[in-house]
Amino acid sequence: MKLLDKERLALVTGAVEGGIGYRVAERLAAEGARLALVDINADAIEASARKLAAETGCEVRGFAADIADPESVAAMAAKVQAEMGSVEILVNCAAIVSDKLFLESDFADWSRMTSICLYGPMNLIKNFAPGMTEQGYGRIVCLASDSARLGQARLSYYAAAKAGVIALCKSVAAELGPSSVTVNVVSPGATNTSLRKAREESLLAQMGPENYAKREKKVIRMYPLRRIGDPDDIASMVAYVASDRASWVTGQVVSVNGGFAMP
Repeated sequence: MKLLDKERLALVTGAVEGGIGYRVAERLAAEGARLALVDINADAIEASARKLAAETGCEVRGFAADIADPESVAAMAAKVQAEMGSVEILVNCAAIVSDKLFLESDFADWSRMTSICLYGPMNLIKNFAPGMTEQGYGRIVCLASDSARLGQARLSYYAAAKAGVIALCKSVAAELGPSSVTVNVVSPGATNTSLRKAREESLLAQMGPENYAKREKKVIRMYPLRRIGDPDDIASMVAYVASDRASWVTGQVVSVNGGFAMP
């Protein structure tokens, strides 16, 4: 039995193939959704949309937008509305990561991180929540990070931005609840995405193979389930909180982390 009671239009940001967003889109397509995929890279998102449409047989279209730019998001939102109709499910997956000690970072680092990881979801919610409240139905899901809940060295300003996302979603959930719009956060632990793989390759180059191997073993031991997450692990939880079965779940932060943290 599918999680969605009927065909719904879902918009997923950061949905280029290789990341959590693409896997989320795959899962929502399997549940019967139509998909609007969004990324800053126009060629990549169009290619990802074509691939997903071919794989699933669902209606999938790609839209380019800089989520940090309010005007770019507004233009994209208008185009989605004109071409596909009203968005009923919004999933904010787009993010960047930066591996620096806080004292080695500067305002430019903080500004770029905040503009994408915090202002980005704000821009998306601002543009799509009004349509959801008007139709009396909506599901908003934002990805955060357990680094935001616990703190993590070398991820300070990333964690700070994601902590902002958690506070944002809890607050907006209280505001939109009377309109039957739910807002929830899925908080992944370490997940084997293209972003993480790029970060790990950088660490390998910095540390050397022997020290990196020791570090990797230490990392795995921190997870009771003894593995790093897969994007499908995250997509399954997103699909649930975005579904009709989660109609009484709002303002929640759900960790999907292999037991790394149990807040």
